[in-house]
Amino acid sequence: MNEDQKHNILIILLVMAFFTGATIQFSEGSTYIGVLLFLIALALTSKIRLSGEYITKNSKFYIGLGVLIVLADLAYNLKAMNQLGTLDSMTFFLGASFIAYGISQYRRIGEFGIFMSATFIVLFQFFYSILPSINNNFIHDFDHYLVLLPSLAIVNVLSNMDIHVVATETVHFKGFEDATVVIGGPCSGLYSMMLLVGIIVGYAKMERLKDKRRIGLLVIVAIGVAYVANLIRVAVLYYVGYYYGIEKMMFVHVYLGWIIFIITSFGIMTLLNRTK
Repeated sequence: MNEDQKHNILIILLVMAFFTGATIQFSEGSTYIGVLLFLIALALTSKIRLSGEYITKNSKFYIGLGVLIVLADLAYNLKAMNQLGTLDSMTFFLGASFIAYGISQYRRIGEFGIFMSATFIVLFQFFYSILPSINNNFIHDFDHYLVLLPSLAIVNVLSNMDIHVVATETVHFKGFEDATVVIGGPCSGLYSMMLLVGIIVGYAKMERLKDKRRIGLLVIVAIGVAYVANLIRVAVLYYVGYYYGIEKMMFVHVYLGWIIFIITSFGIMTLLNRTK
């Protein structure tokens, strides 16, 4: 791994970390902090050290396509008055990546962004549209059997907290305060899994990695690591909510996933570079 490769891995990791943090802030935290994190992520893309054979001219087609996607995404959310969710953010990132791809000196990072965000969007549609159309309870069953129950099992092994399942995605506890907590949405860990898979696909395409077998194994490892990390995250949230209250738990909820994601991403991207 040469110095440029180490530098690019760090920058891409920081871009994804700040972008993920911005997405979480937009949906569950502070919009102002979200905007700040997004601007930092955007500024960091200019620090990528480019190499390899790429086009020397800008492409108005890709720039125009990217601008169209960004404007359509913003117009939809402004019209619907929606909070900027993860899918909206990734669509915005897809448009921004097309713009970068159309600018010669940013084409490489644009290529990474296109494949990363497109992979996430395809997986999102599969898990949140196609599978639920086949089984209406798919997401609820996933949250219940693969997130809520296993995370409670971890808590029960490590502590004696009084936490009970009261619904498919809901637990109740009497600790610092009497409260019920819904374990679903971002707590499912699916977003992290899809982002990590997207990172692997985008990086493999950008760096022209050829070892498909090892890349496939890395995808499996990334999914497994993201799943286990999410169970630990949810268990920590139980602990914080039980002993310190819901307000403290929500604060940790906004930031803990981002921290775990950056650590996991760094490990995955280091393995990717060794694959190269």
